[in-house]
Amino acid sequence: MDFQELVAMRYSVRAYRPDPVSDADLAKVLEAARLAPTAANKQPFRLLAIRTAGRSEELQRIYHRPWFGAAPLLIGVCAVPSEGWVRKDGKNHADIDAAIVMDHIVMQATDLGLGTCWVCAFDVAAAREVLHLPEGVEPIAFTPLGRPADEAKPKVRKALADLLLEG
Repeated sequence: MDFQELVAMRYSVRAYRPDPVSDADLAKVLEAARLAPTAANKQPFRLLAIRTAGRSEELQRIYHRPWFGAAPLLIGVCAVPSEGWVRKDGKNHADIDAAIVMDHIVMQATDLGLGTCWVCAFDVAAAREVLHLPEGVEPIAFTPLGRPADEAKPKVRKALADLLLEG
């Protein structure tokens, strides 16, 4: 698939079919995450691949939307700030690297016909508790991963001219 088609195809899926995601497709998604570029190639992230069956109630503690645990899988991307590259002004890039990783996950999933939806407005404390995250590992974003049960709506985006700064 052409990259521009892929970008245009991707949308935030908020309804999922219960069909399983194959191990081969999950492996491709996780490999795309592993290959994502990170500052100084430090790879300061950890991945969670969570099977959702039977975990609806506890997953709802992390994010309260019913579709959050409806897909067969939930992927989490965490940052490990102690492993991140730090710019001279003190900015740690682990969170940016984690966001790049999530974008690779989303685009690979789209290419495979799988649906995703970035979730960043979750309960961090609940995520830490439910998923038993170790100290120093910060949850950054989650996405359900499964076959869409809805359809894309037309994308509304600002005009490119409104987003370009003169340099």
